[in-house]
Amino acid sequence: MALKNVDIFTDGACSGNPGPGGWGAILRYNGAEKEIHGGDAHTTNNRMELSAVIHALKLLKESCHVDLYSDSKYVCDAIQKGWALGWRRNGWRKSDKSPALNADLWEELLTLLERHQVAIHWVKGHAGHPENERCDQLAVLGAEEARARL
Repeated sequence: MALKNVDIFTDGACSGNPGPGGWGAILRYNGAEKEIHGGDAHTTNNRMELSAVIHALKLLKESCHVDLYSDSKYVCDAIQKGWALGWRRNGWRKSDKSPALNADLWEELLTLLERHQVAIHWVKGHAGHPENERCDQLAVLGAEEARARL
């Protein structure tokens, strides 16, 4: 059986780094769209970028072919260039032996990536890409909601 093709667009935002942050994602399958967002009262931008991808992938109920669009070089490069796999293989240490940041989220994301065929697409942030702009709005909303919970 052929895998379903799903497009996922993600973004993270943080007011201060660390500070209140949010994430947003759009999932698109067969003409249907779903928007999701969330946030954390004390976080970093990179954690929110990772959270957006994780939350979107967790919604997929079966293995899919995913085209993932993100403006985060941190997320895109760590997956495409194999850095995250190397960090895990080295006990969450980078090549210079320093601890890899966000190991908890990377572990969760790498496990989710194993279920799917994922093609990573970097998009320039704040450059008029409609889905990236919408994900940014969702991420800001998530950050505002997290700030309101303080």
